[in-house]
Amino acid sequence: MNAREWGVELDTLDRREMVKLLGGGIFILFHVGEPSSAQARQFGRYPDDFNAFLRIGGDGRVALFSGKIEMGQGIYTALAQMLADELDVSLDSIDMVMGDTLVCPSDMATVGSLTIRQFGPALRRAGAEARAVLLQLAAEHLGIPVGRLTVEDGVVAVQDDPGRTASYAQLAQGQRIERQVEEGVRTKDRSELRICGRPAARTDAREKVTGQAQYTGDVQLPGMVYARILRPPAHDATLEHVDTSAAEAVEGVQVVRDGDLVAVLHEYPDVAEHALSRVEARYTEPEPTVNSETIFDHLVEAAPSPQTVASAGNLDDGERLATQTFDNTYREPYLAHAPMEPHTAVAEVEGDHATVWAATQAPFWLGGPVAEALNIPSANVRVITPFVGGGFGGKTNTQHAVEAARLAKLAGRPVQVAWTRREEFFYDSFQPASIMNVRSGVDEAGKVVYWDYETLFAGSRGADLFYDIPHHRVLARGSWGGRDGGSNQAHPFSVGAWRGPGAHTNVFAVESQIDVMAAAAEIDPLSFRLNNLQNDRMRRVLEGAADKFGRQWQGAPSGRGYGVACADYAGTYVATMVEVTVDRAEGTVRVQRVVCAQDMGEVINPEGATLQMEGCITMGLGFALAEQIRFEGRRVLDQNFDTYEIPKFSWLPTIETVLIENTELPPSGGGEPPIATMGAVIANAIYDAVGVRMVELPMTPERIRRALQES
Repeated sequence: MNAREWGVELDTLDRREMVKLLGGGIFILFHVGEPSSAQARQFGRYPDDFNAFLRIGGDGRVALFSGKIEMGQGIYTALAQMLADELDVSLDSIDMVMGDTLVCPSDMATVGSLTIRQFGPALRRAGAEARAVLLQLAAEHLGIPVGRLTVEDGVVAVQDDPGRTASYAQLAQGQRIERQVEEGVRTKDRSELRICGRPAARTDAREKVTGQAQYTGDVQLPGMVYARILRPPAHDATLEHVDTSAAEAVEGVQVVRDGDLVAVLHEYPDVAEHALSRVEARYTEPEPTVNSETIFDHLVEAAPSPQTVASAGNLDDGERLATQTFDNTYREPYLAHAPMEPHTAVAEVEGDHATVWAATQAPFWLGGPVAEALNIPSANVRVITPFVGGGFGGKTNTQHAVEAARLAKLAGRPVQVAWTRREEFFYDSFQPASIMNVRSGVDEAGKVVYWDYETLFAGSRGADLFYDIPHHRVLARGSWGGRDGGSNQAHPFSVGAWRGPGAHTNVFAVESQIDVMAAAAEIDPLSFRLNNLQNDRMRRVLEGAADKFGRQWQGAPSGRGYGVACADYAGTYVATMVEVTVDRAEGTVRVQRVVCAQDMGEVINPEGATLQMEGCITMGLGFALAEQIRFEGRRVLDQNFDTYEIPKFSWLPTIETVLIENTELPPSGGGEPPIATMGAVIANAIYDAVGVRMVELPMTPERIRRALQES
């Protein structure tokens, strides 16, 4: 769909005009969250009153136009379930139009497990408004009051005369109706739902398992060439000399240079790769001042002043009440996202207009940097996001799309930039290395009486207390934002969100420290937590996990290798229990069994929620046991999976999940919460198995052997 084909220019086309160009039907306009004025100004064409809409067409199909994107988390299905339920239509009658900045009036990104929690309620109101409009049309068409009508599978019928019907397709035919959703729209009660709350197969599954699904790397345009870009050996290295003559001698190769951007283009990617290998370049690197071993000392020196996250009571009073006190420091390294699909973009530039297909979690954040690079209005950039092959917070980066757009303009034809795995590891925005300092104490009854917690560069997520501790303080020094985020200039390269940002880091420290106190108090770790919990919701989740796992807990170390950890992730409550075996000679850990209970409020798709829990648990094995980015100065030493180890199928334990029924609460996020507990729960299980406390991630065989030797 190209606006110029309809005789209009993108920069003169506002969203209401775009809706009109879609033709007839019933349009329901709605707004999700607070307007993002900065993003609105960036594109220059957002209305203030809606950032998503529905269309019911003359064929009876329902299309949702949303700026959200599908990257494997399952919202393609879950949002369709919510809409289908409110509209009384079948799930397969919903079409999802997502992540296209031309037709989707959005100012949002797909981050933070926010889609169902924030977008879902607004979508339900839009569905209810659409149903009300259709019922009114049916009442006029059939000459029957709305109160005597029923709806099933998109067909309106008279209650006492079921032979008299009108389908949504008939009612929408020839119509051109727009409605704005008001806040007071009534949505269905839980008891009225027929699709939500029941397992639904992924509506995108068949496309993906058959290879029909289109990702950015599948985009093929006439005349398109593949780019391979000259890369520096280290971040902030300066290009001093380059000789491209040997590359230019390769038949069909076009060499493009714009400042430090040097690329070879060819219609075949392997030929472009060969030509790049013939480019001679010399760089000057900055002197290394820090590496993966010294980074923690550097971060302690570089951390900003603390911000108080929570505080109650008096720490001195709490310390006087304690019969045992504890003081520990926990550390976590830089982590790569390592998605299945590397950053990929295809760009086509025609005059002062650009279209970019991009693997991105934030298509509406990408247009501005592309426009700036091309020196064109932001409104002239269209971003299209096909299916995305995993993001985990890393695909908010715009560099790949900017590179594709610059090269397309310079080359005068469409260009694909697909990062190699080495480029992915080099330019990824890593999870920041972080340090957590914890001082705490218990009294004779095994009650935690004080808690003094400080986190450096992990932010506050996951550090909030749900335990009953009368005297406490939580401080945060720096968060997990990027290098341009103030205090995070301390990092040698870009850092940012990594699945469950900050939470899995803080929970590793918090729940490890809880276990330290339980062991010292000679109370089993399950009972210790329950004895210090007044939060009824968390108690239900913890007991739900224990019922599934078994309640034969003993004081640690028991030699059995049992571990437990809890987390409150942005309103979703999680309790995880594991059983591990540890080879003392080798230092290797085998996670045998994982039980994870989760209260995420109303569950839209139990099947989808279970898949996300299993994915979090699997990914969590990696950061707990193996993953870390090693570097020397600005050189990243891990460039592929030969040294950066992610979980293998052979690692997978028996995984059992428990969804705690809680229909009193609206749906919350489910894409990230269980990963928050994985570092702590495995560390606690290792202690129970062999009696050594691991305070630094990842818990590699070398570190475990060293801890055993020193114990």
